Amino acid sequence: MSETKVTILGSGTCVPRLDRSACAALIETGSAKILMDLGPGTIRRLLEYGVSIFDITHLMLSHFHPDHSAELVPFIFATKYPADRRRDKRLNVFGGPGLNAFYAGLQSAYGDWIVLPKGQMAMHELDTQRIAPLDLGEFKLSARPTFHRPESLAFRIEDRHGHAIVYSGDTDECEELVGLAHKADLFICESAMPDEMKVPGHLTPSLAGGLAAKAGADRLVLTHLYPQCDAVDIAKQARSTYKGKIFVAEDLMTFRL
Repeated sequence: MSETKVTILGSGTCVPRLDRSACAALIETGSAKILMDLGPGTIRRLLEYGVSIFDITHLMLSHFHPDHSAELVPFIFATKYPADRRRDKRLNVFGGPGLNAFYAGLQSAYGDWIVLPKGQMAMHELDTQRIAPLDLGEFKLSARPTFHRPESLAFRIEDRHGHAIVYSGDTDECEELVGLAHKADLFICESAMPDEMKVPGHLTPSLAGGLAAKAGADRLVLTHLYPQCDAVDIAKQARSTYKGKIFVAEDLMTFRL
């Protein structure tokens, strides 16, 4: 068993709920703490889990919808004005095409309130067609475009032991995601609505299961769950297309690799 740990910080959507924050996850591997998305409620869940914003070394934005990015501003603002601690590791923010323009737009609204001292934060705008993974020391990062927004990316994190976690972000059916999730140890996949309530730009449990089966993923975690999923056995729906281990995400649910 490696030292890699994955915690679901948010299993929900834009719909305000006490039990489900907006979709987000934390990957801890070696000295790296990787935050996948940063929607409403994420910072509070980090605190509940016991991790400070100053501990986060990497932030991956799957796309710029508010339920995946809205806490970027308070995250940076709080980092800028700590009571008794300063960031001693650079925060590396990764996103798809338009990341720099997105941040510039936030700056136009908030100005220097969200500008950190030199060397404390770096923006990395990724080419959606990139094939070779990036070696970031503690882990390797790969990304592929998905069917949701022009900037939408799914991410694959591989630790130093070769274990892989894939985070889909929001997407519809997508062959790029199958390739990215090939033989993944943990596939965190959006499953916004039950099978009978499919909406464009999002997956359902059986579609998520189908992608996991094609990819040969070991474990499937259904997340980004709208309230309509509460009344349906979505694990059973996913099991119709995928015979591996299935988990219905809950906030602060943890997996070890």
